[in-house]
Amino acid sequence: MGFYAVLVPIALVVGIYWGGHPERLPGFARHTLVADSDGRFYEEAVDTLDRDYYRPLNRDKLLDTSVGAAIASLNDPFSHYFSPHEYPSFADDTQGRFEGVGMTVTATKQGLKIDRVYPDSPAQRGGLRAGDLIVSVNGRPLAGKSTQQSTGLIQGSAGTSVRLGLRARGAVRQVKLKRERLDIPVVESKLEHAGGKPIGWVHLASFTAGSHGEVDAAVQKVLKQGAKGVVLDLRHNTGGLLDEAVQTASIFVPDGRIVSTKGRARPEHVYNATGGAISPKVPLAVLVDRGSASASEIVTGALQDHKRAAVVGTRTFGKGVFQEIERLSNGGALDITVGEYFTPNGRNLGGGGVRKGAGITPDIKAVDNPKTKRDEALAVALQAVADGK
Repeated sequence: MGFYAVLVPIALVVGIYWGGHPERLPGFARHTLVADSDGRFYEEAVDTLDRDYYRPLNRDKLLDTSVGAAIASLNDPFSHYFSPHEYPSFADDTQGRFEGVGMTVTATKQGLKIDRVYPDSPAQRGGLRAGDLIVSVNGRPLAGKSTQQSTGLIQGSAGTSVRLGLRARGAVRQVKLKRERLDIPVVESKLEHAGGKPIGWVHLASFTAGSHGEVDAAVQKVLKQGAKGVVLDLRHNTGGLLDEAVQTASIFVPDGRIVSTKGRARPEHVYNATGGAISPKVPLAVLVDRGSASASEIVTGALQDHKRAAVVGTRTFGKGVFQEIERLSNGGALDITVGEYFTPNGRNLGGGGVRKGAGITPDIKAVDNPKTKRDEALAVALQAVADGK
């Protein structure tokens, strides 16, 4: 008993000392004890609010708000917290399932510019057109919000309504649309002609689960139809799943490195071509614009570095980081930046960390005029393939 009587006071003194000097603890002990201290601090703050605030509070909402604020404090436009209510919609998007109004958009300082309106969609029936500027959703201004935040306000369950504020010639008009379950094609293809030659056009809207298989099928289809080359159109494609990007690039690159990734808590990982590429003798161009980002830039960078395709269009977005989805115990998820990616030649396309960079410079510059029916940029890409550039 004497031994334990002496040991207990000593343990208390040591505990008090380490509690005030956690930086001197061994790593495993520091992480355990400090993390527990952080948890107690948060619980203390929530308990105080729950007990003394002038009106009743929802503890789950407090937790969602606090985690969201923590992510916002990172000043990282690519990292997001999805609450248990928001995560299913995000997961549907990555799987290629959509509930919304049927359009693609690009973020601007004022809000969202409509790039494309899909046929027979609520957006088309509501009179929305490419080039329109959405400045508010249900009365909430979009200026200063990220693309994810803005599009999240527009998305919602089928059957519900959303009110969009559209600015034109200085005036704002309100359009009310009813959301629907949409069957939007991730991949579209057709046979075009340039220089007297049939050329296949394959457009990929986003790198969702299984999209590389649809691209492969579309490429094989146009080649069987007699195409003498292919234009891979990645305009307005803001990215998606990393593995899909690797497998899409592998449709055209027979072997070698596609991309490598590295992060503070992620060792370097090299993704090589998966095999099964079409003949390297088939001329190829990849068509991009400032809306081509992330996974689109991974594919474009690989094709350019391997000298497999002519890059046509404008500079790409310039995103040099990648994210991973990490599920949380409350049913929500973190979609957070975990590292940078590098093209086969070692290029990082960002501006350092999460800052926007220069992106990919096209080999052939081409800009579409949205005021004309003709797709000028596509015409340049088709001609480049016909000329074998």
